[in-house]
Order: sequence, then C-alpha cells, then structure tokens
Amino acid sequence: MNVHVSPSGFPALVLNADFRPLSYYPLSLWSWQDAIKAVFLERVNIVAEYERAVRSPSLEMKLPSVVSLKTFARFNVFLRDKFSCQYCGSREDLTFDHLVPRSRGGHTTWINVVAACSCCNLKKGNKTSEEAGMRPAQAPFQPSVQHLHRNGRLFPPNYLHESWLDYLYWDTVLDP
Repeated sequence: MNVHVSPSGFPALVLNADFRPLSYYPLSLWSWQDAIKAVFLERVNIVAEYERAVRSPSLEMKLPSVVSLKTFARFNVFLRDKFSCQYCGSREDLTFDHLVPRSRGGHTTWINVVAACSCCNLKKGNKTSEEAGMRPAQAPFQPSVQHLHRNGRLFPPNYLHESWLDYLYWDTVLDP
C-alpha cells in the first residue's frame, strides 16, 4: 500500500508492530483513505491523528497521521540490503528471496531472506543459492536498530509531519 502522497493529502506514517517505521525508504506512507480502510479492517492501531476529520451520516473520525500494524511486516529487509538486489545490484522491482526456499524447509527469517529483483528471484527459482550458483553480495544478517537507522539516513524522506517525529529518529539529539 505504499503510495506517493503530498503533505496536503494527509498521509499516514505506517509503523511496524514494534512501533518502528515499516520502511525507511521509501518512507512507508499510506493515503488517508487506505489508513482508514486498514482501521476498519482491524489491521492497524491509530497512534496519532490529524486535527482534520472525515464524516459520514453516522460517524466522525479524525484522520490517522500515524498507524501501527497489528502484526509484523518484513520490509526492513529492503532497508538492510540498501534497496538493491543482492544478486545483480538492481534497484528495480524488488522482492524477497529465500536462500533456502520455503518449499524446501526454509523459513522467513533475517538470515534466510535477501532482497532480490524479480528477474533474479525467478532465475534462482526453487533452488538453494548453492544449487543456483547465485551467492548474495552480502550474507544476510539480523540488523540492529542502529544499522537500520544508519541505512535509513541514506534515503531521507522529503516530507515529515510533526506527529511522525517521535517515531523517526533521524539524527536526534537527546536532551541531557
């Protein structure tokens, strides 16, 4: 549901279930319509709201400015891998690749999943990395929050609403 939205369109910042940004680049933003739909489908919790509200004959609701998923998503794999296919370096049409395919017992874990373009993912198919002769540029690992933040600074967003600042730690200096 990542979309390009303008500040005047009341976008909602999307956080993972642990209240970290779902992705840093592109910053995960949903249109206000998608955010409200997710609220009614009970997929997200509202964390912060705009002053602006929408109304129907029976309901008035402030527009969500920050929402958190009720279950985890793994988009930070792209951030860890700097939004590059780990096989060819492409930045286009990224997907996930399981080094040991799920059909062969592989799990969706930090150490078994890498960012891959659709072409490389299709080429590797249902083979292990060794069988396909396709080794990732970097071995997959579980990144620290600091690592994700450092990579996130490489891809800064161009619009930050004030209600988002508590959830984005871009070069934050803490008060003594």
